[in-house]
Amino acid sequence: MPALLLILACALWGLSFPVIKALDLEQSARLPEASKTFLACWLQMARFTLAALLMAPLLLHRRPTRRELSQGAWLGFWGGGGMALQAWGLAYTEASTSAFLTQAYCVILPLVACLKSRSLPTRKVVLATALVVAGGTILSGITPDKLRLGRGELATLAASFIFTFQILTLENPKYEGNRGLVVTFIMCAAIALIFLPISASLAPSPAALLDAGSTLPSFLMVLILALFCSVGAYGLMNSFQPRVSATEAGLIYTTEPIFTAGFAMFLPVLLGKLAGQTYANESLTTSLVIGGSLILAANLLMQWKHKPHPPSIAPAG
Repeated sequence: MPALLLILACALWGLSFPVIKALDLEQSARLPEASKTFLACWLQMARFTLAALLMAPLLLHRRPTRRELSQGAWLGFWGGGGMALQAWGLAYTEASTSAFLTQAYCVILPLVACLKSRSLPTRKVVLATALVVAGGTILSGITPDKLRLGRGELATLAASFIFTFQILTLENPKYEGNRGLVVTFIMCAAIALIFLPISASLAPSPAALLDAGSTLPSFLMVLILALFCSVGAYGLMNSFQPRVSATEAGLIYTTEPIFTAGFAMFLPVLLGKLAGQTYANESLTTSLVIGGSLILAANLLMQWKHKPHPPSIAPAG
């Protein structure tokens, strides 16, 4: 069950990519003076601020403990830092290259697990990791002649390394018993606080901080991102990831590009109409079928005759 709920989280994260793209089209048309970096940072600030506000009424009678404050702050630090680096790196590399390199944590996590246990990875983990790397390569269209490590690629690899710590923070036994929704609220508030000064410093004018979300389409898309892709996805992640190993979680999270590709086949046109911009749907390709099948096979392999992972966190609540 935890694995299925984490896959649901990946589906919700997959929804975010076409929504963010449509939002960028809408905002760029209205605010031509705003840089892509500002819009990316503003989105994190607005998205997680709204997510925290949406969650606040549910937590009025649930005061966070010191351990929950600590874990939520660390998750916000690692998640916010990783997203900032990833957004900066995207300005200097192709999106397909960034998507592939971001999946590096599925290789880093087994190595960390081996260092912690002072043992070699199992054959199942090695095979599953190889399937994910191969599937991600095919999905992204990466070939050796296209991959070069410039500053964008290095920044994306650094972001993936930071995301590794976000995943490991949820497995840390010292946070055993923390409530997932409370931790998610603290994480959202922390990310909002991180990006508020960054957005203010990058804004072309003070008014741009409000203008960026001043239209009904922009507000609705930020609301979708806050409710489904932040509260929903991160609530599931923070509540149920501690019930599987970090290595298994890293492999499960690689299903996200499959859901993204599925949403991209029908949502762009609908979102484009909402944003008042032209945004074409994507089509089913051979690379999507083969790459997605390899990633799915890796996750099925990890679940085959799988022994339950000892829970390190209480149920969501």
